[in-house]
Amino acid sequence: MGLVVIIGGGPAGLMAAETAVAAGASVKLYDSMPSVGRKFLLAGKGGLNLTHSEPLEPFLSRYGARRAWLEPVMIAFPPQAIRAWAHQLGIETFVGTSGRIFPTDLKAAPLLRAWLRRLRAVGVDCVVRHRWIGWDDDGKLCFRTPQGLAQVQADAVVLALGGGSWPGFGSDAAWIQILTRQNVPITPLKPANCGFDVHWSEHFRGKFAGSPVKTVEVVLMNRDRSIVRRRGEFVVTKTGLEGGVIYAVSSALRDRIEQDGTVTLWLDLVPDRSLQRLSADLAAPRGKRTLATHLTRCAGLAGVKAGLLREVVPKDVLADPVRLAEAIKALPIVLVSPRPLEEAISTAGGVSFEALDGTLMLRALPGVFCAGEMLDWEAPTGGYLLTACLATGRLAGSAAAQWSKAQVDRGTSPGVIREE
Repeated sequence: MGLVVIIGGGPAGLMAAETAVAAGASVKLYDSMPSVGRKFLLAGKGGLNLTHSEPLEPFLSRYGARRAWLEPVMIAFPPQAIRAWAHQLGIETFVGTSGRIFPTDLKAAPLLRAWLRRLRAVGVDCVVRHRWIGWDDDGKLCFRTPQGLAQVQADAVVLALGGGSWPGFGSDAAWIQILTRQNVPITPLKPANCGFDVHWSEHFRGKFAGSPVKTVEVVLMNRDRSIVRRRGEFVVTKTGLEGGVIYAVSSALRDRIEQDGTVTLWLDLVPDRSLQRLSADLAAPRGKRTLATHLTRCAGLAGVKAGLLREVVPKDVLADPVRLAEAIKALPIVLVSPRPLEEAISTAGGVSFEALDGTLMLRALPGVFCAGEMLDWEAPTGGYLLTACLATGRLAGSAAAQWSKAQVDRGTSPGVIREE
């Protein structure tokens, strides 16, 4: 078989390398960074979330508008297969209380080390500090290296270059200009799983930035009047808010801001207490107690939650138990913009699926396959991102190996067949 070149050393690229070499191809993997898997390691710093244990139907629904494109790819490499794959690497996993699946030690580094050992053992050559800058006139891949320009002739190529978030770890989206010049349709990148800006007062920002807000329910009303509810936690930042429950609705929030300029997110600060009970509790005589003490005793609100209430609610509402209870159960927070792309956990947009065939090969560039976050899809955190990266990498690597073999069999090797 011929040579398959993988460009990008994240999870999608590594999985593409694994499946390509398993199919009999010679494989070289190139990455611009000094070592591979840097963003993978950072993402797993707080506990590597491999995938999710929920049934396949709700699992697939997390991919929204791109479900139809991703579904056959995911069915071919579902969450249970990812657990089995990790086990083959010597990494045991467990299901957390949220349904998320983690390595037993929660760390990304042992899995990456085991993975790289196996790839080296089967002949995958990883070449670092090689930044891909496109093709030359003869169809050779061109890389900028510390030693100067390097050129490589391949029979098939898998691009697994990531999105545009965390550019310091290699995902800087420089590939967009390269592929645009080759007439590949690209959907503009947008931040996903991101924080949002809020016009906090200086007092609130100074006192509460960095504070976690625990056990709330966020409510978003869509333009069609349907309602989205999610329960969880978030963190107040100097510029606004971010965190798990915000990431869960970030795509809807981002799109509403894009359409309307701002969006109002409603917070239920005490989701386990009904409005009726809360109103009755707050109607209890305060006596000489301060409002802060009254809120703590009767509503369980203190610290940052009480601060949020004071930040948003007028004084006359704070003095009225009924209106105060309503505000606590539906506190309006106006979000004015998503945080910049480079701060996001992941990105939406990228290579359009309409630009690809069923094997993830670019229609405009036969022999060039794409995988991972550089494709136009998005999903919430919770293992969904990594699962799709691994599944698309698996398909692209296998298809690239088959393409390279066909090139050799037809006598058209070396060089990826390209259309200008």
